[in-house]
Amino acid sequence: MTVETAQPAPAVQSADETPGEGTPADEAFWEEPGASDAGDPTGSAPAIVAQATADDVEARSTADDVEAQGAPTDVVVRDARDFGAYVRAGGWAFALKVARSVRPGGEAAGETPKISAKEFAELAGCSPERVMRYYKAWDKAADDGLVPYFEALAPGQDVELPDSDVWHSYYISRSSASSDRGTAIAAAAEAEGIRPTKALEVAENPTALRAAILADPSTANAARAALLDRLKEDPALQTELARDIARTDDLKKAVATETQAASRIGYVRQIVENGQVKTPAGQTIDAPAELRAEAERHLSLIDELDEGEDTGEWATDAYDTVKDLVAQTVQANPELRLQERRTKFYSSLQKATKVFEELTFDDVDDLDTIYEDDMLQRLEELQQAVGMCITALRKAAPGN
Repeated sequence: MTVETAQPAPAVQSADETPGEGTPADEAFWEEPGASDAGDPTGSAPAIVAQATADDVEARSTADDVEAQGAPTDVVVRDARDFGAYVRAGGWAFALKVARSVRPGGEAAGETPKISAKEFAELAGCSPERVMRYYKAWDKAADDGLVPYFEALAPGQDVELPDSDVWHSYYISRSSASSDRGTAIAAAAEAEGIRPTKALEVAENPTALRAAILADPSTANAARAALLDRLKEDPALQTELARDIARTDDLKKAVATETQAASRIGYVRQIVENGQVKTPAGQTIDAPAELRAEAERHLSLIDELDEGEDTGEWATDAYDTVKDLVAQTVQANPELRLQERRTKFYSSLQKATKVFEELTFDDVDDLDTIYEDDMLQRLEELQQAVGMCITALRKAAPGN
């Protein structure tokens, strides 16, 4: 696409236009091409674009026909042509002006008629940083063979420009993109298939992000999903989030409820996948076919729930049903019932032993300081109960 240059029209900023956040006021008139989708008919062609392509003869002819009818003025026709050139070339039209007018690195002022980026910015009425962003975009495109290198261009020279659709692949409108943080955000945006400028804009305005999350459930869900993905690789964030949950009563209760539901679903899923189940006493047995079928039925109902649907009630129903069937299975089998009693008794004995072992007076120098009549009474009752258990077990021992 070849462009020809006309005299640039003066840049005008309307009184009601406000420069974007992080954009100096003197740059507001030079609107970034990245601020709207390329080719968007609702976007306005900046006044600095004074170009018409060689292949727009038909458009020029049409404009001349309209002008001949006495409707548009020369200024209107020129604006329409400039707009057409901008729509086709996009930001490349700006970048060409920079590339053919700004002195590339390594060239001294006396070696070329070009000027420095700082001088160019002063003439354009914008910041040198903005000029350099166009400069760097052109440099990247030159490395890819899309446009000529700076050294091959002379002031006022026109060249074939790439399509506007590829402009966003080379141009990053925000200076934060040059930082490590900006580079990481841009890389993540590309991985998600969106323009880096969009992600950088959100990152630079966390207040707007907060407002969107608070007002819009779909935005909140997207933020939640992204946060969960980040938690997998960010231990520090895991700790901070866990601390926030522990300090918030409502969240703590919600976590406890969801944990219980997940545990109950896991109990049912274990039966379906492994064909085994734990009894109330803690022994693991093979699940009967009826029990396994019922567990599978409940699990299928849970798996069919929508992602955001509450599983608590379904989990409780499945768990209670399976638990009752396990109890019935134990009671229906005399050998299994006996083993269940033995396991339960031995489990209780182990717990009691552990508790009593922790009850020690080794670290108490003066027992009279902690003595209470109730303590002695309870220990004597415990001793009597232990004695009765020992006597009963001795009678039940083989050979008696």
